[in-house]
Amino acid sequence: MSRVPTLSSPFLLGFDEIERVLDRVVKGADGYPPYNIERCDRSDGQPERLRITLAVAGFTRDQLDVTIEENQLVIRGRQQDDKTRQYIHRGIAARHFQRTFVLAEGMLVLGADLKNGLLSVDLARPEPERIVKTIAINEHE
Repeated sequence: MSRVPTLSSPFLLGFDEIERVLDRVVKGADGYPPYNIERCDRSDGQPERLRITLAVAGFTRDQLDVTIEENQLVIRGRQQDDKTRQYIHRGIAARHFQRTFVLAEGMLVLGADLKNGLLSVDLARPEPERIVKTIAINEHE
């Protein structure tokens, strides 16, 4: 079965890359770690703010990385097995994860905080500048 492109309208020009990014995001979502995305209250004149909170219990700050790679917010966690421990029962596995969020043009990452097993990443979406440009029409005879 062939997939019909979502952004295939002749009025949507130059959106091929967006479609590829959407495909990549859908294929990479495995559900771990769980996360919330919330809209924060807007202060006077401040841009819209968002907060992504991931449940990363058991991870230390040194085991987490938050980076921006090609307009994507990438959050990675890496835990190592403690070889010195002998488990009678092991229900908590050391595991790695990578969670990716595609950022719209102009999105800013304000910072990240780790508290009580929750990693919060604050984002701001400044209001885009409204630009109206008149295009000259050349006349040829």
